[in-house]
Amino acid sequence: MVLLDIFDPKAPPKPIGIDLGTTNSIVAHVRDERPVALTTCDGSALLPSVVYYGDHGSVIVGASAKAYASLHPERTLASVKRFMGRGADDPETQRLAAHRLAPPSTPDEARVVRFDVGSRVVTPVEVSAEILKSLKQSAQDQLGALGGAVITVPAYFDDAQRQATRDAGRLAGLEVLRLLNEPTAAALAYGLDKKQDGLFAVYDLGGGTFDVTLLRLEDGVFQVKSTGGDSALGGDDMDRRIAEEMLAAMGASEAAARTPELVALVLDAARRAKHGLTEALEVAVELPKRGGGTVVYDLRRPHFDELIEPLLERTGRACRRAMRDAEVEPAALDGVILVGGSTRVPRVRSFVEETFGREPLADIDPDLVVAYGAAVQAQLLAESSDEVLLLDVLPLSLGVETMGGGVDKVLPRNTTIPAGARSTFTTYADNQTGFEIHVVQGERELAKDCRSLARFTLAGIPPLPAGMARLEITFHVDENNLLKVEASELTTGLRQAIDVRPSYGLTDEQVETMLLDALDHGEEDFEARRLADAKVEGSRMLLATRKALAADADLLDPAERARVEQALGALERAIDGAERVASVQLGIDGLDAATHEWSGRRMDRAIQSAIAGKSVEAIGESVAHARGVEAHLIEHGALPQKET
Repeated sequence: MVLLDIFDPKAPPKPIGIDLGTTNSIVAHVRDERPVALTTCDGSALLPSVVYYGDHGSVIVGASAKAYASLHPERTLASVKRFMGRGADDPETQRLAAHRLAPPSTPDEARVVRFDVGSRVVTPVEVSAEILKSLKQSAQDQLGALGGAVITVPAYFDDAQRQATRDAGRLAGLEVLRLLNEPTAAALAYGLDKKQDGLFAVYDLGGGTFDVTLLRLEDGVFQVKSTGGDSALGGDDMDRRIAEEMLAAMGASEAAARTPELVALVLDAARRAKHGLTEALEVAVELPKRGGGTVVYDLRRPHFDELIEPLLERTGRACRRAMRDAEVEPAALDGVILVGGSTRVPRVRSFVEETFGREPLADIDPDLVVAYGAAVQAQLLAESSDEVLLLDVLPLSLGVETMGGGVDKVLPRNTTIPAGARSTFTTYADNQTGFEIHVVQGERELAKDCRSLARFTLAGIPPLPAGMARLEITFHVDENNLLKVEASELTTGLRQAIDVRPSYGLTDEQVETMLLDALDHGEEDFEARRLADAKVEGSRMLLATRKALAADADLLDPAERARVEQALGALERAIDGAERVASVQLGIDGLDAATHEWSGRRMDRAIQSAIAGKSVEAIGESVAHARGVEAHLIEHGALPQKET
């Protein structure tokens, strides 16, 4: 709210740098002459490069998608950077993902990697575009209008892989200013362009890719002397080596016992064990044993170092080859830069020191250094271009009214036009057969305080349970400042559209007045929005708890049942009459406390039911059922509950 308010309507669009990574992706920009990473939708700088495709067209990106990997691995895609620009018949594609590929229906499709995610078939470009869309939205939320993006790529990416990356950026609605090699970006982040006559090696080991580059810097000019690497080597391969031992310890060595759910579970445990060994010398992981019970897998750092030594030697061969190609000896280097999260592994750092004969530079977070360099390059490009400063922007935010009376800003103020954006929403009540879309303009948090632009209805939707319908609302503003709003229900294909002039009848003075009102009422607006959102959240909990009572009330003793009923009544009264967020939150916390132990028993019942007399293959499905209450609270929202 406050960030939106301080945007200057006449401020130039802000360029951004994006590190589209195999494991994590980051967006950054230059603030006060220093690059900084922006917070993503997950609340941190790192956005897991994972995409989950739900029913009826819903798409989830980041940590939430990663959580689905063990429950619905067939609908979740990760590490797609490994497949950018590759063909379906590529040996590396076949090795890594043959079981995930969709069968081609035409000769052209046979040349493209296509993943079957249950509800649809998607390409790596489309998956990467979803990640970039999420990063773009995070940047717009914090910066306002964007002036273009520099996206980084590994130095060894060929033309097809680079074009695939550019296509993903365009599909995400980004103006791709330039594709920047990751080693060059890292050098920019360290400010090495200000150093003369230096020779530097960039050792970049990420989640799924590795490259090494030798850069000569003379008078601020970067000259790549040599480069090498492996587009299918990274931290993911370390995880797989640990996972193989874990599966053996669990009694699941043979391929027939390895369900997608089990493999996803073990890979996640392996990743956590690897991260733990960054600080600790030993980690212990408790795993489910085939046939029942549990087994504890102990991993010590010396053994982990042995497991990954062959992988490191592959990087060493590439490093030595790059030095031979550049005709230099390690002693001639002025520095070695570490890039990529996998360089946090202690053995990786010591291996780099052994290979190059000097301690590597690690002053900047290796996860962020490439994004920082991309942001620096984007700023340099923006400063040398007058065209960016001449583009028009939206004077006020455009959005739709949400359940509870709040506003979801689809196109934030200061967005450069022409522009377009879309958001996906779902239903609040069972058997809801229509949506009323209220389009508003302004910076206030509640729809009643914004300017109403249009109302229209999308009717004829089949009666579905709450949270099943998916409404996609698309805003598009053309170069003439004309707004077109389109709404479509994704399960039925029903569609409705309306043309609106978003600034019709508004003078500059009126726009200024609306901005000042938002500033003057910022605190009270924020509290009013929090209260509205809390009441919606409380209503969801009431609905979910009552449905749970209908299904599993036998797990409550009379005293517990009385406490749950009492908490339900208290929350209902708070929602009906409270004027402060604290009152509603107290009711929510009370209901959560009253149902906590009961929820545990419900999960135990589901797990026991799933395990008893059933195969390992059924475990994933039973866990999904056991988490039904939590999933219900997340998924069963109101128009509009936004899909992240």
